[in-house]
Amino acid sequence: MFELEPHEARLLLNIAMIAIGRNRFQSAEAILAALERFRPDDVALASARAVMLMSARDFAGALEYIDRVGLVKHPDSAMLQAFKGMAYLQLGQPEKATEPLQAAARQTADPAAAQLAGDLLK
Repeated sequence: MFELEPHEARLLLNIAMIAIGRNRFQSAEAILAALERFRPDDVALASARAVMLMSARDFAGALEYIDRVGLVKHPDSAMLQAFKGMAYLQLGQPEKATEPLQAAARQTADPAAAQLAGDLLK
């Protein structure tokens, strides 16, 4: 088996994100699945999968993935918390969105997640 270099993984992740942006979810899924075989504990992949599910308007699926896999592997991921809150908002459940959004907004390790969560709390 060969190794995937970090710069190669970033390139493939960027390609997956482009596919998501173009609503090519099957292509993005194939790329993410391949990346996960090489980097099963990469938080960026968990975030990308959550983005893909939400972009496909599968907010319930995004919540299930975030709770079942994303936050299990990455319990300190503020971005996954922000995405969890976003999914709850999209499902019309703002009362469930508050806790994960506040957790993401309070932390300082990931300023982008804090900004996203803060904006969603407004």
